[in-house]
Amino acid sequence: MVLKDSYNRPVTNLRISLTPRCNLSCIYCHAEGEQSPADSMSVDEIREILRVADKFGIRHVKFTGGEPLLRKDLTEIISSVPRSMESSITTNGVLLGHLAADLRRAGLTRLNVSLDSLNRETYKRITGSDRLSDVLSGIDAALESGLRPIKLNMVVLSGINESEVDDFLAFVRGRRDLILQLIELMHFSGCTDHGDIAVLEKDLEKRSRTIMTRRMHHRKKYCLDGAEVEVVRPLHNTEFCKYCNRLRVTSDGKLKPCLLRADNHVDIRGKKGEELENLFREAVEKREPFFK
Repeated sequence: MVLKDSYNRPVTNLRISLTPRCNLSCIYCHAEGEQSPADSMSVDEIREILRVADKFGIRHVKFTGGEPLLRKDLTEIISSVPRSMESSITTNGVLLGHLAADLRRAGLTRLNVSLDSLNRETYKRITGSDRLSDVLSGIDAALESGLRPIKLNMVVLSGINESEVDDFLAFVRGRRDLILQLIELMHFSGCTDHGDIAVLEKDLEKRSRTIMTRRMHHRKKYCLDGAEVEVVRPLHNTEFCKYCNRLRVTSDGKLKPCLLRADNHVDIRGKKGEELENLFREAVEKREPFFK
């Protein structure tokens, strides 16, 4: 049975934050809305959440953070994903080179790598760390291990990395297992250096030979001479909300019905069985489009 909210939007996608900790200090980070370090959920708690999600027809789970690769039990978590569900991870890629093969063997199928610059100095400015070479090596290791597709998440920052869009297109061009995602900056951290995504998207429309519309969030995919790029615009975007199919779980065990709200969380920490199932239903009932 697939759960639907009062706007007839089915919930088929689960996003679980595994830890608020991170090994980078990105200038725009909103940490999935988690404001302070917390006691993260255990493997058993996550396993029970996945069991209920599977019962309700959720077919994809994405693990996030913070930086999920900091969890020493990450492969155990991946291995606990039901076979009927696809699993993926969003990572900054710093530790990926050493872990990619183990993650693939544990059952992970694909991943997103946060990468905002291909320039070493710009990368250091954005992340506070000189780890670009580690990230690039991690991407290669992930491809070699069979993790695909790999989406590169580039948050567009005005005056910082806007000029690198063509460099990223060249980086993914001709590599069918790499997809570029241009992401509109969220404002949770107070960082205001957001680039004009709408202008970038209009330019992509003019330059693209093929434009497709993805089912999730009605997101456009642009194909430019062998390079694939998607544009993610959650802010002031009725399309993003109208087609949202996602339920989030914070690392300290709360169901989060909406990315852009923090006032309607449902505490599921330590819950199991029928009680947890009813809390899932409650969270879905609270879902409504932020932008209508």
